[in-house]
Amino acid sequence: MLSISRGSIFDRCWKRVQQAVPVHCALCGSASSPERLCSGCDAGLPRLAALRCRICALPLATGEVCGRCFSAPPTYDTVAAAFVYAFPLDALIQKYKYGGDLTLAPLLAGLLARSPCARVDAVIPMPLAGARLRERGFNQAQEMARLAARACGLPLLRHACRKVAETPPQAGLPWAERARNVRGSFVCDADLTGRRVAIVDDVMTTGATVSELARVLKRAGAEAVHVWVLARAVVTA
Repeated sequence: MLSISRGSIFDRCWKRVQQAVPVHCALCGSASSPERLCSGCDAGLPRLAALRCRICALPLATGEVCGRCFSAPPTYDTVAAAFVYAFPLDALIQKYKYGGDLTLAPLLAGLLARSPCARVDAVIPMPLAGARLRERGFNQAQEMARLAARACGLPLLRHACRKVAETPPQAGLPWAERARNVRGSFVCDADLTGRRVAIVDDVMTTGATVSELARVLKRAGAEAVHVWVLARAVVTA
């Protein structure tokens, strides 16, 4: 399977495809803009509520910080997300992530960029463990991070971090076990002293994974760690 991480090759091929064939909406199939989302489907995407926790982006009825972040502050500083992980966006993410539809990367990266983000010095994709990367054939977070970093004029620290433990998927675990599942899973090989960095991932649920990676990044000297995700899962424990 072709890895989109070979950025220039993929970009050239994708531009040629766009020029050669009509562009259709990735959701309904109707004619659309080059971004592959028609205006109707765009309007139907599940937006995240404006009133949300200023740390983890969980929707709130009142206040600025949710109870979980107040009682046990995460190691990351803020989360930026524009959408809720719900239909039909979840279908697009699953088609990209598990179906290997790499042509969706520019669309999803463009949606990721819609959320106002904190100023950072560099972008770091959420690493995949070796076995998961071989199984999937590409790192979905890295491809979104590459496009987002290029759009923002920021360096992409592609090899700054590694996932060194093969852990069960977080989605299949109870909330209480997720933090323990990823503890010690990441290693940072870069010196991040004084740098503000953004972790890019597709979906955030409990935040256990990004919190563990943020802990490692701060141990490597990062001054601040922000999280940029495409979608925020809105669920309760």
